[in-house]
Amino acid sequence: MNEHSEPTTGTAEPCADGMDSATEIFLAHRNLLFTVAYEMLGSAADAEDVLQETWLRWMKVDMEQVRDQRAYLVRITTRRSLDRLRTMRRRKEAYVGPWLPEPLLTAPDVAEDVELAESVSMALMLVLETLSPTERAVFVLREVFDLDYDEIAGAVGKSLVAVRQIAHRARRHVDARRPREVVSPGQTRAALESFQRALETRDLQGLLDVLAPEVVLVSDGGGVKQAAPRPISGAGKVARLIVGGLGKAGVTLTGEPTVVNGNPSLVLHVDGEIDGVMAIRVEDGRITGLYYVRNPEKLTRIDSETPLTLR
Repeated sequence: MNEHSEPTTGTAEPCADGMDSATEIFLAHRNLLFTVAYEMLGSAADAEDVLQETWLRWMKVDMEQVRDQRAYLVRITTRRSLDRLRTMRRRKEAYVGPWLPEPLLTAPDVAEDVELAESVSMALMLVLETLSPTERAVFVLREVFDLDYDEIAGAVGKSLVAVRQIAHRARRHVDARRPREVVSPGQTRAALESFQRALETRDLQGLLDVLAPEVVLVSDGGGVKQAAPRPISGAGKVARLIVGGLGKAGVTLTGEPTVVNGNPSLVLHVDGEIDGVMAIRVEDGRITGLYYVRNPEKLTRIDSETPLTLR
């Protein structure tokens, strides 16, 4: 049964606990569907809306006509995400300053799942932003969730040959921009601890020691909080901006280590109030990317863990 075909209305059978079978199936796959939507959209709020749309459509489906429930739900979620991704493009064009994904507080064990942690890292999510909506969907479904090409073709409404070509093009594009090496959580934590010490003590040389010469700082204030209007490149410029901006005299700046998007990160507080979330990209033991989310609308998911899964 094709997701775009007119669904047959069926009656879901009740389960022993009073929950109908369709609801039980949806809830069993909910974390997976959220992860698919979030990796395609970079926004938890939009991912939740997609799940609501998926649920409403799923409730109209005749379960007897669905051979693979998981694949069918992923197909609905993908198509709803594609629709929303195209409308989000227009929103992002009007966004004030750089746009960063919405950070999610995740369980510490997510950082130990290398494949999952990389797929939701700020660094890779930003690379995915440079793909077209269809390229992003194909890449995510193939490279992250390991779906077969025929499943992906059904999800994005393209031929098998076209999907293979899109997957090859997207993979080549991402590989040219993603980190060259897989960095362990321990290596990231070590760099983050050095960065935190230098930040809290306003140690300019300490920052220069942990920042790679080519480091790039991207800050997202969304027009609500002050942020650099464009990415800042170079260790000297970034260190001076941090010391003179975040570490300005007269305020107490502290960092709280946490796990955001499956990777060690910091929640920064200014005079005890949350100022934002800092995620980093590490290569060869030094920080090559700093991603600072200050937009309050994007900080609603750092108080409670969001469950993510690839299965």
